[in-house]
Amino acid sequence: MANSGANSGPDIDYHWYRSSYTLLTVLLLPLSWFFHLIVNIRRALYCLGIKKTHHFPTPIIVVGNITVGGTGKTPFVIWLASYLKKQGWRPGIVSRGVGGAEERLPRWVDENADPRQVGDEAILLRRRTLCPVVIGVDRVAAVKALLEKSDCNIVISDDGLQHYRLGRDIEILIVDGARRFGNKNFLPAGPLRESISRLKQVDFVISQQQAEAGEYLMLLQGNDLVSLKDASQKKPLAHFKNTKVHGVAAIGNPKRFFSALRAEEIDVVPHVFPDHYLYQKNDIDFGDALPVMMTEKDAVKCARFADKRHWYLPVDAKLDDAFEERLLKKLKMTTVDN
Repeated sequence: MANSGANSGPDIDYHWYRSSYTLLTVLLLPLSWFFHLIVNIRRALYCLGIKKTHHFPTPIIVVGNITVGGTGKTPFVIWLASYLKKQGWRPGIVSRGVGGAEERLPRWVDENADPRQVGDEAILLRRRTLCPVVIGVDRVAAVKALLEKSDCNIVISDDGLQHYRLGRDIEILIVDGARRFGNKNFLPAGPLRESISRLKQVDFVISQQQAEAGEYLMLLQGNDLVSLKDASQKKPLAHFKNTKVHGVAAIGNPKRFFSALRAEEIDVVPHVFPDHYLYQKNDIDFGDALPVMMTEKDAVKCARFADKRHWYLPVDAKLDDAFEERLLKKLKMTTVDN
């Protein structure tokens, strides 16, 4: 039975990413102000030492964002882990495991793990980096488990910017260069999880697509589609020029994926699902023979019931050379301090 892949609920981007307020935005402002207050109080408690921050002798790099939704964090973490490996480091990754069962205790992630248990991002990180990956709500416990049972000598905390209980040596903030910070309100009236002032407090700001002064540009590149049924089968995006296809996305910013396909003159019928959605077989069966294209995160959850119609687009991050140089200098300073 074909599934329309319809959105569930209103398009929140319509309210968050526009120059003027909507009625819904105005109604949500009191909750937004309260959320802002709680965020500031919580951060102050850690800064004053009232709430304890746990530090480790091993360097910790935290990668995160201050907005809800896709900024390109996962491709960056994959790039970072691969880059550190080339420099002789032995990186490990900790993550919350968003999209899976909420793990209170640390859980090791195998590349063949069930995404319903560990989430799509954790599996993708494990497969693409071949680094040890541990998930858990308690990021401190996850780091402890990683260091106790692996030979890692550096840890990347995926999406841990607001997890102040975990001490960090380097903070890297990822920004959506096109959407930036929308209406600049806190949740739920806007996309912010923390104040924009955090940009001045972190060590590096990486901006996808467009970079402003003081930021490092990140580009996401992907040219070849891979078959979910047979990974050895690949086709360039240009092969589908002027072809009608179904586009499937359950990511933070699905419009970017559809735009990338349309830039190759592919006729996309979009099907948007909630972020980290756990697909069923009928969700990607549209009752016709048209190709179905999705992101690599979606493919993690759809591979077990996909057929020859289904393709995914892997992307790789490309960073400024200047960022690589600055990162190495910062790491050298960190290891001396430790």
